[in-house]
Amino acid sequence: MPDSASASVSTALSRLIARAIEGNGGWLPFDRYMALALYAPGLGYYANTSRKFGRMPSSGSDFVTAPELSPLFARALARQLGQALTACGSAELWEFGAGSGALAAQLLGELGDRVQRYTIVDLSGALRSRQRERLAPHLAKVRWADALPETMQGVIVGNEVLDAMPVQLLHFDGARWHERGVAEERGAFVWRDRPTALRPPTTDGVERAYEPGTTTELHAQSEAFVATLADRLIRGAAFFIDYGFPEAEYYHVQRSGGTLMCHRAHRADTDPLADVGTKDITAHVDFTAVALAAQQAGFDVIGYTSQARFLMSCGILEMLQGADLQTTAHAQKLLTEHEMGELFKVLALAKGCDFVPLGFSDGDRRHTL
Repeated sequence: MPDSASASVSTALSRLIARAIEGNGGWLPFDRYMALALYAPGLGYYANTSRKFGRMPSSGSDFVTAPELSPLFARALARQLGQALTACGSAELWEFGAGSGALAAQLLGELGDRVQRYTIVDLSGALRSRQRERLAPHLAKVRWADALPETMQGVIVGNEVLDAMPVQLLHFDGARWHERGVAEERGAFVWRDRPTALRPPTTDGVERAYEPGTTTELHAQSEAFVATLADRLIRGAAFFIDYGFPEAEYYHVQRSGGTLMCHRAHRADTDPLADVGTKDITAHVDFTAVALAAQQAGFDVIGYTSQARFLMSCGILEMLQGADLQTTAHAQKLLTEHEMGELFKVLALAKGCDFVPLGFSDGDRRHTL
């Protein structure tokens, strides 16, 4: 999107959020602010026409995801999804938050006739249009939905979808917890805190000790999302790939600033109140919270590990044999600890199908959740 268009969208979105703040008594909880900033129709970051995904800033993109980085990501993932389709007796894949459509195109190419229907659930009309162009060779199999059906079956995949779900912000002043929200002051958005009964998770009922000034997140929306999936999925499995931590690491005393982050032009910043609508806003995933919500709603938690371990168990190293230097370099970013290999995790859930997923055959970490 040209700079003038970005400015226009940001101005219109700022006005929309300002009206929401005014209508809510001058203060908006951060999760509601984040929802508008990302998903307000036609204006939010994921709902406007700016380019989001690409390898380099020169493309006009803001960040790169694994499918854009290397097709070997989808090749390896396809092995796991193929096993799950067979185990669950299904020929349908569901993808949440399909982005540019790169992963869908690659998975459909890899799995061929094993997939008879590929359903994309995506709220963004702008992204749907790009997905439709990219998936032109597969349109006979692909359909789009903007909401979950009452019942569903099949295998679900979500790559970097949980991190884009709005989070609640908590701030500790040394004496009590406050919920952090957004107000407007002299035409700019500013932080405002209000006392709250909300608390970070406890360990066996014991509250952790937090330093004054600590800020962290709660993930009520992602927990509700997986619980709804469990309620509506009759039989199937789900695989979520995202950056995040188990609870003990997420709420570690040294992570006193939380995990909230913005991304634009392949650079990160920590100010979600500036230039609203022109950059991504994300928070790392609390995989313990997601796994517990899924389990309590009826899912079996069948695997949890790092992205590197998952991809290696799915055969990515064999796929790299004989690869050229560029292919190897891009794939290594998926695997190395200081890139995506350790920060990204994979969580596997199942309902009504009993199988041992191959992607967790080495290095399953469910005991850390």
